Amino acid sequence: RLLANTGIYVSELCLGAMTFGGVGMFEAIGALGQKEADTLVHRSLDAGVNFFDTANVYSVGRSEEMLGTALGAQRPDVIVATKVRGRMGDGPNQIGLSRVHIMAECDASLRRLGTDYIDLYQIHGHDPDTDIAETLGALNDLVRAGKVRYIGCSNLTAWQLMKALAVSRQQGLAEFISTQSYYSIAGRELERELIPLVDDQGLGLLPWSPLAGGFLTGKYKRDDTADTGRLSGANPFGDSKFTDRNWLVLDALRDVASGLACDPAQAALAWTMARPGVTSTIV
Repeated sequence: RLLANTGIYVSELCLGAMTFGGVGMFEAIGALGQKEADTLVHRSLDAGVNFFDTANVYSVGRSEEMLGTALGAQRPDVIVATKVRGRMGDGPNQIGLSRVHIMAECDASLRRLGTDYIDLYQIHGHDPDTDIAETLGALNDLVRAGKVRYIGCSNLTAWQLMKALAVSRQQGLAEFISTQSYYSIAGRELERELIPLVDDQGLGLLPWSPLAGGFLTGKYKRDDTADTGRLSGANPFGDSKFTDRNWLVLDALRDVASGLACDPAQAALAWTMARPGVTSTIV
């Protein structure tokens, strides 16, 4: 599928590398070693996937290192996306979207990925302490320097994204071409404001967690305590999927999957991939 109006094409599925490494809090999400990462990446490449997503904060850089190693000589044939914002050290300036942090972390991500350019560099959320004009100015300089091809965002609200686009246009800076946000049949909040904005502005939409952290696989039951895996209490992104509404969604999904002779996970993923405006779904 065409990635916004860039002229480049990405596969309908994007392989997310958040499960690579398992360092710190990310151990509850996934702790794949290099061998397993190599297998996943190579299977994806063989199946036609040309889009890979990671972030500097995933396992404190280990995910980027493993993805770069797994891609190896095939790096020029794919689109690699990573992110910046999260804490990468104990210092007061080793977090956020300041020029200082962005410049330092872009260079660090390039080293870890083993590449001299990042195809899609995304801010990993809103930073209330930094003027968006400073953030966009730093990202624009990275594009002009050739270190970054395109810029995008992740987890912004509609007003934050539209403000960023307006500032870029006002100051003649590189614009966000895509947004990466949580979207699944169990989480459709994007449809209120963000998806209409994406459609109006011609941006790419990259949904993450189309299986709601594994909830929509159907492997959980109502009496489960979710004490393991990415829905566990050890995972800061977990537990919220166990709601009465989501159980009803899962019941309906199971019925649909049964009628289609497929797994609930396949039906849930197909639903997200087929939604209007979706460019590439991250799994």
